[in-house]
Amino acid sequence: MPIIPITQVQTGDRLGSDVQTALGSVLLQEGRILSDRDREILQAFLIPSVEIIRSGLEEPSVEESTGEVAAAVETKLTSLQQEFLLMEKVLQRAISMVNSGQKIPVLELRNGLTALIAHMDEYNVLTFSAPPTAGEPDVLIRNSVLCALTSYQLSKWNKFPEKDWLPIAMAGLLHDIGNVKVDQAIFNKPSKLTSEELQEMRQHPVYGFKLLEGIASFNQGIWLAALQHHERIDGSGYPMKVKGEKIHPYAKIVAIADMYHAMTSNRNYRKAESPYLVLEELYAGSFGKLDPLYVQTFIERTTQFHNGVFVKLNDGRIGEIVFTDRQYPTRPMISINGQIVNLGLNRQWYICEVFSTK
Repeated sequence: MPIIPITQVQTGDRLGSDVQTALGSVLLQEGRILSDRDREILQAFLIPSVEIIRSGLEEPSVEESTGEVAAAVETKLTSLQQEFLLMEKVLQRAISMVNSGQKIPVLELRNGLTALIAHMDEYNVLTFSAPPTAGEPDVLIRNSVLCALTSYQLSKWNKFPEKDWLPIAMAGLLHDIGNVKVDQAIFNKPSKLTSEELQEMRQHPVYGFKLLEGIASFNQGIWLAALQHHERIDGSGYPMKVKGEKIHPYAKIVAIADMYHAMTSNRNYRKAESPYLVLEELYAGSFGKLDPLYVQTFIERTTQFHNGVFVKLNDGRIGEIVFTDRQYPTRPMISINGQIVNLGLNRQWYICEVFSTK
């Protein structure tokens, strides 16, 4: 059966095989007759090509099929995603240099970060998909680049002076660099850490501060974000248990970005959580832990979707957001096959995936 680019799919076509999302869940099942709405969903989910059964549709040659699918995949990678991959390589090189006793390549990092944030107009915290890699992505590297993007966005949303935007992004990029000094057997351990291992892991902010302290081209906020991104307003954090205003504003911003991306990413010891559930957890955690104003701004701005954004619920149903109550931004009203589901009243359901139609 021929595999054709999504742009050539027609209403009435029958699927020759299951269509899966990027996360591996079945979106549309084999044998389904595609409707206009199904085609919209395939486009919203950025599916590059599908296997189709259609009368009169000939099987293309191997060369034609491979070329069409490759072209579809190529167009799928945005400018932001391309720069994201380059930034990961730059950061990986910087970490390798640190491990070999060399200095941090500040200019290279700054140039890479400047090129990355030049495409911020493409970035949406909830819908951005980090690009695929040949093998398993490095969790530390990927989380750090995501934190750089989100920290930059948060600095703008919270009206920091423009001169702080790039330094805050750099703080997000390098906040976890101290992990290179932690025993990698501990860092990659899939099971629960012992008390001694946990204590060693909690030294990574100190290691990071020591690596960054004294770099003249970095302002103090970048050093302190590495040291304080696990500190909490009520003094319950680590490693110094500092409170309130003693925590640098850069660190407060990076803490939110770090928690969000850590919880929405797959790790050795747990699976990724729904972005919307993580926002709810961040809101709950803002009382006495995180800066409440920064968290409130983060939730309000990330959930400002227009009608027509497709989402997937935890029970597998797919619908689109039709109304968001600003008092309950993480629980909008969803239209599913013409039926309105109010997530504010139905707490057993929640959004587990978000897909922009743009």
